[in-house]
Amino acid sequence: MSQSTTRPPKRFAFVIEDLYGGGAQKSLLYTADQLRQRGHVVKVFTLRERIEHRLPEGLEVENLAVVSRFTKATSTVLTEKWQASRIRRALVPWRPDVVISCSCDKITRHLDLPNLYFWIKSDVSAKFSDPKQRERAFDKVRRFYHGRQVIAVSQGVKENLEGVVGLEAEKIVPIYNPYEREPFVTMADEPAPVPEGDYLLCVAAIEPRKRHDRLLRAYAKSGITTPLAIMGKGKPEHEQEVRRQIASLGLEDRVVWLGYHHNPYPFIRHAKAMVLTSDAEGLPRVLIESLLLHTPVVSTDCPSGPREILTHELADFLVAPDDEDGLAEALRRMDQAPVSIEPRHYQQFLKETVLPQFEAL
Repeated sequence: MSQSTTRPPKRFAFVIEDLYGGGAQKSLLYTADQLRQRGHVVKVFTLRERIEHRLPEGLEVENLAVVSRFTKATSTVLTEKWQASRIRRALVPWRPDVVISCSCDKITRHLDLPNLYFWIKSDVSAKFSDPKQRERAFDKVRRFYHGRQVIAVSQGVKENLEGVVGLEAEKIVPIYNPYEREPFVTMADEPAPVPEGDYLLCVAAIEPRKRHDRLLRAYAKSGITTPLAIMGKGKPEHEQEVRRQIASLGLEDRVVWLGYHHNPYPFIRHAKAMVLTSDAEGLPRVLIESLLLHTPVVSTDCPSGPREILTHELADFLVAPDDEDGLAEALRRMDQAPVSIEPRHYQQFLKETVLPQFEAL
């Protein structure tokens, strides 16, 4: 069913390396399909045939086959320019009004289309602690996007690109990923081995940047008896480190190790609260998805995203990353009196609010 849009229909082309893996691919497919449902003409161009996600019915996807084992092995600027020329050859006859490049900018930066936007999904300023690596990453961002048009996934990512990385783009437009609540509620209704009784939940890849060490120390300090459930997967050495810490803090009987679940939503909906303790994020999906399922959140105020998600009275549960006592206190307060989540807490992320911003590009 097509929902009409008040604007005249546009032609949107999305360019992405493949449709395999994480949140960037998922949100691109969702955005593309929602724009199509609002009456626009939309096409997704992939650079290689690798699809893991379920493709929305009616969304046109074309594989340009410009990334192969050979191009990966011989990756040079010359190769990239050849790949870009092939993309251009497919795009130009299709006559898009807007072209959005995601996760393949190393190649698409060689395109000189006036209507091209680069969709930046994460905060590069917070990814590296090593100064040399950090400067190399910043230099790459400045090289790729100088004088170009950029879509930043949050206001925080925009501010950091300009203020920390020093990017001088033609323009940076902050637009959130669009969401609708119903699919999450439907997935949350599926049967799952959800722990009985109350529990706090952390859903995050088991990797150093997610700071499970901080979570566990603050939880131990809080003295609360509500169990803490940890969901996610990581490299064996990272998982072992977290398990070792659970044992050293004497938390074995209070921490539940859930492993990885393809559908985390039943666990999120039944949790007393979601906890995020990362050093860095872009716009953490898991916090938005928790609010959509009316589960309150305790989070570090890390760059960049949590502060934009936890608004109104939810901001009382944002804690400076290095304040473990404050985190313990926030966990205690949430455990004693969980906040009730209402639609006003997530209105800014709903598709009705977000899609018109894409239409205005």
